[in-house]
Amino acid sequence: MGTHLKKGLATLALIGACGAAQADPLVFNAALSGAAESPPNASAATGDVTVLFDIDNHYMTIAASFTDLEGLSGAAHIHCCTAVPGDGNAGVATMLPTFTGFPANETSGSYASFFSTSQESFWNPAFLANNGGTTAGAEAALLAGLNAGAAYFNIHSSVYPSGEIRGFLAAPIPEPAQFLMLLAGLPLLLLRKREN
Repeated sequence: MGTHLKKGLATLALIGACGAAQADPLVFNAALSGAAESPPNASAATGDVTVLFDIDNHYMTIAASFTDLEGLSGAAHIHCCTAVPGDGNAGVATMLPTFTGFPANETSGSYASFFSTSQESFWNPAFLANNGGTTAGAEAALLAGLNAGAAYFNIHSSVYPSGEIRGFLAAPIPEPAQFLMLLAGLPLLLLRKREN
């Protein structure tokens, strides 16, 4: 294999590894269902949510959709932090009574919004107070909960006021092709390091 080809492949692998290793912003996803509620309910409604959280630049974007709620949509929040990852209930971490502009009185809908997490109005006052009384403390606590799998997105409805569908937010698992490409690039990086 020629030196230029080796260096080109090593550079490509390094770029891919750096892009995949970039920590901010972080992406968390969840599939929403009644079965994921605690206690579970019999709702056939479904939904999904993607949360993009950049703690360094103090913003969060939320994109969610839901369909076939048995009740009319009332509120949506991120709750944090459960005692056991992926299980149990926790208080509301984000704004009350609901995310600004979340569809109300609907059985199906979609939502997308951008929030500044450096604003006190983004946070539930109780969550803010329980985490040092600062937005920085609330951001750190929510990020820790998200990373631990102890935060969930919940949609409340008129039939299920404590929550009709929810899902624990988790970082997406890399696509198998991405993972294999990163693994394939490691020997090239080691080879390049030995050459230098």
